[in-house]
Formats: sequence, C-alpha cells, structure tokens
Amino acid sequence: MKIAFLFLTNTDLHFAPLWDRFFANHDDLFNIYIHADPSSKITPPSERVFKGRFIASKRTQRASPTLISAARRLMATALLDDPLNSYFALVSQHCIPLHSFNFIYNSLFRSQFPEYRSFIQILSNESYMWDRYVARGESAMLPEVPFDRFRFGSQFFVLTRRHALVVIRDRRLWRKFRMTCLNEDSCYPEEHYFPTLLSMEDPQGCTQYTLTHVNWTESVDGHPRTYFPAKISSELIYKLRESNSTYSHMFARKFSPDCLKPLMDIADKVIFRD
Repeated sequence: MKIAFLFLTNTDLHFAPLWDRFFANHDDLFNIYIHADPSSKITPPSERVFKGRFIASKRTQRASPTLISAARRLMATALLDDPLNSYFALVSQHCIPLHSFNFIYNSLFRSQFPEYRSFIQILSNESYMWDRYVARGESAMLPEVPFDRFRFGSQFFVLTRRHALVVIRDRRLWRKFRMTCLNEDSCYPEEHYFPTLLSMEDPQGCTQYTLTHVNWTESVDGHPRTYFPAKISSELIYKLRESNSTYSHMFARKFSPDCLKPLMDIADKVIFRD
C-alpha cells in the first residue's frame, strides 16, 4: 500500500530538497501529485521524485471553492493513477515533514490495522460558525446542510482511499459549497467542505483531528504563524511534533522559503531521526 502526497501550491516547492531526502529509498511506498496554479511562474523542482508529477491544473485563490476543486482534482488523479494509493495526504509548499518516512508510513498503516481512519479536523462549536454558514445567504445551504451539521477544520488532512472516493463522487454538497459568497470576509469554503462532508457521511471513520501542526496564536491577515530561520532548532521540531491526541503531528506549516538550509542542517540528526 502507498501514500499519495498531494502538493497544493501557487509558488515554487521551496522545500523540495528536504522532501526528496524524506522520500529517499522508499520509491515503492509513495506517489507524488502536484497541483500548481498555472497563473504563477513555477519552476519545476530538479529532484528526481518530482519529475513528471505535475497534474492538469486550474487557477486557485485563497478563501474560494477553487481550493476545494484543486484538492478534488489531486485526489481524482491519484485514485485513477494507482490502485495501491491508500492514504491521501494534502500538503502545501509551506509544509515540512516532522518525522522520517518510515515513522509516518508505519504510524498510518501498521498501528491502524485493520480499521483505517482518516485524519481530518472536525469542529462544530467555533464562535464564528454562524457567520460562515450564512456567508452565501441565510438559507443558501438548506436543505442539504442544516446549520447543526455544518463543520469546520484544517484545510490539510490525510484521507483514506474510501473517503477520497466519497469526496470525488460527491455532487450534492459540492453544489452548495461552490456557490458565490455574499460576505467574502466570512467565506472559507476550503475549511468547511471536507469536514462537513465526511462528518455527515462517516463520522466514526474520522479521527476528528489533523496530523499537520499549525500555530494560529500569532496569525496575520488570516494566515497562521510563519517560522523563520532564526527559530529553526531541534527544540522547535520536538515541540511541533507534540499532540493532544494519540498521534504525534507528522507535518507542520508554515515555514518561510529561507528556512530550507537550517532545516537541511538538522534533517538527518533531528527530523528524520525518530
């Protein structure tokens, strides 16, 4: 069985060398798919594992259904490409791995056998939920999505093949979430579509939490905290791995591009040493 890594980006993959080291010597256990915004001038990574992995893409925009479309397009491509793709990990160009490939692979497959579940954050009691629910109009989501079924979660997740199929087959909820928002300040469909759909279809098959660490305590303009080179250390990696759940965080964001060198400096001794 394989993990399909779905890279969603609108810039160069600045951490390609780190990911390349992460994937080394595991060619039979993963596939890579890259959705790159065609309106951005993106330089394809030189690393072998990324060659030929770009899929047919369309323009994306934050806080819009285009991000849902891109994630669905990545999943559909991965599902058709290889029947052995069993987990689908959505990551961005700002994401890094926090463990070795072996650790992540074994955590997903061996520790979960035989009841594989999806790692997707599903929250229901956030203070801003009503504003986001009525962003398209007070009754626009009805009858398919009543307010008490509306959910919120991180944009980044790891889905089982069963749930990836649920996503790409869905038409009923997708028609609702692709509607134009009347209040754009409260419209973040990419944070609501996936958790709402999967909580309605198979709540017991989801862990309710994400494996991607994000720090919102110092957010700026709706973006999470960005880590810069001066903050990169073994202590930071250990801290980012921490989780309140059974599982350690496996990925983290958001890192500035110039973090590559200090991250590579501690890759073998810290990040990929479990």
